[in-house]
Amino acid sequence: MSDVEYTLRPVGRVESPLTDPATAPRQGDEGAPESWLVFAPEVAPAVRGLRPGEEALVVTWLDRARRDVLTVHPRGDTSRPETGVFSTRSPHRPNPIGLHRVRLLAIDGLRVRVADLEALDGTPVLDVKPVLGEPAER
Repeated sequence: MSDVEYTLRPVGRVESPLTDPATAPRQGDEGAPESWLVFAPEVAPAVRGLRPGEEALVVTWLDRARRDVLTVHPRGDTSRPETGVFSTRSPHRPNPIGLHRVRLLAIDGLRVRVADLEALDGTPVLDVKPVLGEPAER
């Protein structure tokens, strides 16, 4: 492996009532409350084109996750065999990047209200990408 490092710059942050990782849903469709993506003013043109009702993939930096974890019991269930983090959705991993499929509910300037986001309050947002193809049934 090379020693190349990459720099990521957050484009915004999450505003959410979720503050405790222990009580937060593990996936967005497991009871995540509505929350906001709040974008930095310098990326305002990038928000153009987002529409309520659409689905998007939100990429976050899981800033409170551990980076030294390589294996976990899936979903924290010790009755299940330990497996490598690359085959799980564990937030604890060498590069704690979060990937969240959300529904856009409303847009108010640099604030985008979303459903199904299980990220904690203050989580840095790295990027947003549209979901392509047919909308998923929920």
